[in-house]
Amino acid sequence: MMKFIAIIPARYASTRFPGKPLAMLGGRPVIQHVYEKAVKALGEAYVATDDERIYQTVTAFGGRAVMTRTDHKSGTDRIEEACEKIGTDADVIINIQGDEPFVATSQIETLKSLFDHPQTQIGTLGKRFESIEAVMNPNSPKIVADREGFALYFSRSVIPYVRGKEQQEWLCHFPYLKHLGIYAYRRDILREVTLLPQSPLELAESLEQLRWLENGYRIRVGITEVETVGIDTPEDLQRAEAFLKTIQQ
Repeated sequence: MMKFIAIIPARYASTRFPGKPLAMLGGRPVIQHVYEKAVKALGEAYVATDDERIYQTVTAFGGRAVMTRTDHKSGTDRIEEACEKIGTDADVIINIQGDEPFVATSQIETLKSLFDHPQTQIGTLGKRFESIEAVMNPNSPKIVADREGFALYFSRSVIPYVRGKEQQEWLCHFPYLKHLGIYAYRRDILREVTLLPQSPLELAESLEQLRWLENGYRIRVGITEVETVGIDTPEDLQRAEAFLKTIQQ
């Protein structure tokens, strides 16, 4: 049986919302919500941080945390360092962002199931877009996948182009898929991809996963019906607080 663990990268520094992992949501820090969801789904999780305040907060509520360097360029790099420090024997590492307090057990289960396919090296999630306006948003990357669910490309542009149809009709003719930024990696693949230099496609689109595709790695996409509710700004935190109240009722 494969062993899965979650590593949750969490930085204090954030241009739009400094200290967001420690922001209070429903009387608990955001990072505690994420950690508890990860432990519930996987049994084992660690927070990987470069900030002593986050480390102390996690250990204070009984969680596991590991200090990492401050100069990592991505959460993937931070996760790899954390894995080395922990010395984990897990087969697959699941990367859950520290600002996703509503990550669902079903999403994690979908990610895990992707690795039943022996060619899956990296797993991620997609969700059907519900409006053409959302498809047009460059902040919501689109996924095009093959028949077995392996990603062909990710883009901020609207792909594919539906020829001969008005743009408002495109969603009726193609199931556009929104990329959700939660990943899982086989342990050896995580080690390999963190050694890769940035690639031309990655630099063009500002999407890290294109580095992996461009270097021939196979990314399998699971489909979820659950939307993520990430927290990037103080306004997002207010919306998250309102959302929390609705699901607690």
